[in-house]
Amino acid sequence: MADQIRVLVADDQELVRGGFALILDAQPDITVVGEAADGVEAVAAAERLRPDVVLMDVRMPHLDGIQATARICAASDTRVLVLTTFDLDEYVYDALRAGASGFLLKDMRRDDLVNAVRVVAGGEALLAPTVTRRLIADVVSRAAPRRVDGRLSALTGRETETLKAVARGLSNAEIAGELFVTEHTVKTHVSNLLTKLGLRDRVQAVVLAYETGLVVPRSGE
Repeated sequence: MADQIRVLVADDQELVRGGFALILDAQPDITVVGEAADGVEAVAAAERLRPDVVLMDVRMPHLDGIQATARICAASDTRVLVLTTFDLDEYVYDALRAGASGFLLKDMRRDDLVNAVRVVAGGEALLAPTVTRRLIADVVSRAAPRRVDGRLSALTGRETETLKAVARGLSNAEIAGELFVTEHTVKTHVSNLLTKLGLRDRVQAVVLAYETGLVVPRSGE
């Protein structure tokens, strides 16, 4: 990649923060432009440095990762990857609503961290891991469904089918196989539905699909 992916690492534990930064900065296409020890620092650094991706811990002093994510996403096109653990499942829904583009478990492998940053920087949402789909389905199912959002009526039949498939955690290739179309066509449908619904990425599409009751989590999923 010719362009460097600029990353800001936010975590209140210096050793963890430094470890993530070391791994990412060692990649030829990734540059760590800054570090932050709390949410306030993260917001200020994101405004000053304009990174492509922020690696954001959930629990930090002064301002937690959820509030920091909301402020950063509201003020810029910077994408946020939230660091979470199984005992923090209750934060996942709030992070989605705040604009997070994906999630990473803190015990992830080195390669998973690097790949996640590249995926999110490339404009995709990190929804592939099965555990993430389960977290999303579990947490979002706790919110009472609203009436179907009026914006959904702007979607074509194919776009609605695509949205349902995205909400189920299917990849573009899997959606293409299910709808008997090409992956390029799926990408076009996804792009169109995001534009019509005024959404940043696939994560927000998942939230909307569950919130409106368009997709209902299946028991045991």
